[in-house]
Amino acid sequence: MARALLKPDPDNASIEQLKQVSRIGSSETATRCTAIQMLLAGISRQMVRDALLVSNRALRKWINCFNQAGVDGLIVKKRPGRMSIITDQQAPELAQLIDQPEKAKREFWTAKAFHGYIGETYQIQCSYETGVRFFHKQGFALKTPQPWPDMQDEQLREAFVLELQKLFEQPDVDIWFADESGFEGDPRPRKRWDKKGRKTRVTKNGGHLRMNVIGMVCPRSGEFFAIEASHSDSATYQAFLDEADRQISFQRTTNILVMDNASWHKRKNTNWHGWQPMYLPPYSPDLNPIERIWLTMKARWFNNHVCKNEEKLIERLDHAILDVIDNPETIKQTTAIGTLF
Repeated sequence: MARALLKPDPDNASIEQLKQVSRIGSSETATRCTAIQMLLAGISRQMVRDALLVSNRALRKWINCFNQAGVDGLIVKKRPGRMSIITDQQAPELAQLIDQPEKAKREFWTAKAFHGYIGETYQIQCSYETGVRFFHKQGFALKTPQPWPDMQDEQLREAFVLELQKLFEQPDVDIWFADESGFEGDPRPRKRWDKKGRKTRVTKNGGHLRMNVIGMVCPRSGEFFAIEASHSDSATYQAFLDEADRQISFQRTTNILVMDNASWHKRKNTNWHGWQPMYLPPYSPDLNPIERIWLTMKARWFNNHVCKNEEKLIERLDHAILDVIDNPETIKQTTAIGTLF
């Protein structure tokens, strides 16, 4: 009998929080977080494995770790030596402490904070993993709150999804999704061993390497169009629309362009060239399927890759964009908006 397909629990962390951990962790931690980000965004396991060059066994292990311990379960940690175990006499008091963090003058616990607290306060020298297992044994699960739920309007989101579904069911309507995303060519330097007292430096070629990509995608047809730009503003967005009009031939009578509420998307004298603008509810990037395209591009082309200069960054972006354009069936799978309904 085939094993059930294991999926990451979306309640354990948001994509934005996984991104934050990727920025401060090791390269292996960043790869694990990127894999979970992609899966949470609806990208298939096969595409994740191909983009990150990881095995199905490793991916399944990371999902298990994430489901059991949230973001903490993805962080690569040094393995300590053999440690003492929490005793049966200590367990009830510690379980009560987890349930009532205010007793330790805390609002909530993370596994890392709890591990440090019991080591300092109770002199319990257990491993980090033992602390995590203790949480689960006592019936607790580490849940990371979403970063913006209070700012989302659920009624607006539900109304938007309903309207999107009605448009999607009309045979003479194509829905396009537009967005901007920044691509970095110089990842942050990682920690390394060096002599005490010696300044640790890495070669830096001028300023920070970053380039924006402005793109639009049609999930129904699998079409993707994008340009590179140094920044985003009204003039740049109009240039993007002008070039899109020259490159794209409409296949259907009505073409809707869905985007977020950035100020340059709402300029009154914008020439939409036949697209009808439609705006996402505030704080709802998860309702824009093009976000999955950005995730896939970054994982496949920029994961642990360093560009020596801006020219190399632009060259790699060109390859990444063409790679997306040349695979319309993959685009359809990645951006399928039926998953929103």
